[in-house]
Amino acid sequence: MSEERVATVRPMSEDEATGRVADIFDDIRRTKGIDFVPVFWRTLAIHPHQLEMVWSNLKQWMHPEAVGRTPRLDARTREIIALAVSATNGCAYCVNSHTAALRKLGVDDETLGEVMSITGLFNMTNALADGYQIEPDVRPPLGE
Repeated sequence: MSEERVATVRPMSEDEATGRVADIFDDIRRTKGIDFVPVFWRTLAIHPHQLEMVWSNLKQWMHPEAVGRTPRLDARTREIIALAVSATNGCAYCVNSHTAALRKLGVDDETLGEVMSITGLFNMTNALADGYQIEPDVRPPLGE
């Protein structure tokens, strides 16, 4: 009998966390409003510097209110972008995580279908434009 593998390394259990890792785990639970530390974060915890760097960056962009920043994008839009990119990159873990976050925000099946339809459409049109090497003829104005 072999133990079921969930990653290429053994994720740290919440009980094993000490010092800075324990502090980050507490911050993850508090910021996300959950009562456990997801396996993604427990896996990154094998390298505390990486855990801190990734969590800090994700918190800044996905939970800006928690760092005192007023975002231009609302939580639902941020999660939709994360879901679309995750689907495009083929990350099953992230697709499930961001779909769960969207469900928590009240997103229904029809909305998820629309997100996936638009994501699939632009994966196709991007590949076509890139494959044909089409030069852009519509350009946005430069911002201020």
